[in-house]
Amino acid sequence: MPSRDVDQNPRRPLADRLPPWVNAFSGGCWVIAIVGLISGVTVLAQQQRREDALQLWVFADIHRKLYTPIIEDWNAAVSDSNAEPVNQTMLGQEPLRRRMLAGFFGGLPTADLIEVERTMAGQLFAGPVEAVGLIDLTERMKAEGLLDEVPSASLTPWTTRDHVFGLPHDVHPVLLGVRMDLVEQAGLSLDGVETWDDFAEALRPLMADEDGDGEPDRYLLAFWPNESARDKIEMLLLQNGTGLFDADGQPVIASEPNARTLAMMVSWCVGPNRIAADVRDFEATGNQLKTQGYAVAFFMPDWMCNVWKNELPNMAGKLELMPLPTAQTGGRRTSVWGGTMLGIPKTTTDFDAAWDFAKHLYFSPELARELYRSGDIVTPIRRFWDDPVFETPDPYYRDQRKGLVYIDAIDEVPERHASPYAQTAIYRVADAATALLRYAQSEGVYEQEDLVDEAMRLLEYAEQQVRRPMETNLFLRDAEPAS
Repeated sequence: MPSRDVDQNPRRPLADRLPPWVNAFSGGCWVIAIVGLISGVTVLAQQQRREDALQLWVFADIHRKLYTPIIEDWNAAVSDSNAEPVNQTMLGQEPLRRRMLAGFFGGLPTADLIEVERTMAGQLFAGPVEAVGLIDLTERMKAEGLLDEVPSASLTPWTTRDHVFGLPHDVHPVLLGVRMDLVEQAGLSLDGVETWDDFAEALRPLMADEDGDGEPDRYLLAFWPNESARDKIEMLLLQNGTGLFDADGQPVIASEPNARTLAMMVSWCVGPNRIAADVRDFEATGNQLKTQGYAVAFFMPDWMCNVWKNELPNMAGKLELMPLPTAQTGGRRTSVWGGTMLGIPKTTTDFDAAWDFAKHLYFSPELARELYRSGDIVTPIRRFWDDPVFETPDPYYRDQRKGLVYIDAIDEVPERHASPYAQTAIYRVADAATALLRYAQSEGVYEQEDLVDEAMRLLEYAEQQVRRPMETNLFLRDAEPAS
């Protein structure tokens, strides 16, 4: 008699014989997992030989540098305590993602602690909660009062179905960095600016055509609605619209506020009232345009302040930070861009030891200070916000006490709700933005109000593309509403 565990119809397609949550991942994801499984065997074997140390994987070199002295001090004190030593490995974002997924799906040990960037996190949450490869930290954080120590916006990217799977590294509020040297040279002021319309009216004189070529010599905002700006597009939807997913993980892409926000973005880039230009971050051409003053204002999450210092040292003393203008009076004056958490895999050799080190690392005043000094990142831990380090004038930003400006914005940071389909949604919305720009250019439609209907049509199509694969995932489709 055949075992009940054996499929009685071997001619059924393989996909129909697998657990439902397995089919939530694309074939490409499984290929990455298999490749990561193979490529990670050597590293894992090496780490298994280090049985005396907890293993920490990080993906960013700046994090490795920040953590090294803390880990050295921790390890030096191990002999006088019952703590476990820690060994840190910097893998890079993509290698870490491959090895993490390979370990979770292949059943091999990974590290005892893993830093996860927001774009990686959604893939961990496609199956049932009990299948997530990280340990659920909700009850432990609640019992130790840690949930109350951080803003909810720093937890939601690492939360699925009311279960928290990571300690937050940051919050990443977004402000507007403005070339105040240009503003002051022109005798202009940003006093009283609240909305994007106010912003455009106050600074439009900076768009003069002084060289007589028929085009403005500069534009007011570094933004262009294309795939390379997908993070900025999501950031603006979070500020002024509904974002992409609700607290239950359901898509809310095709909402009226999102359609109006998308129409506003595109209206910045077309017609006689255009104010924006394609000045990109992390590119040599974009940096050259910034240096030349081709754009006046830039979207600046806290970590971007450090990018400017490193990539554009010649711009010191030219930028000043201000709250984001809003779509309408009384709106949210900040948003969010980026994020990292620290999770503990179920394969850890010692959860209590990993938990103790995770708290020591992420909830230490030393890291909070050094994270800001070296990376310009504001800690999510509320009790550290009155540290004098955040009051220090920053000469790069015209001696502005920018730490306090970011801290003032944190309680307004919008929540981002985790979904394994988040990256799909972001790309589809970026496609909608590009299509709306083409529509505006070809049809000669330049005003926000006149673009809203087409924006809604494109967002409805984008949402359909996201919902289609979600309908095959029983665990997310039938999940209980979030409390």
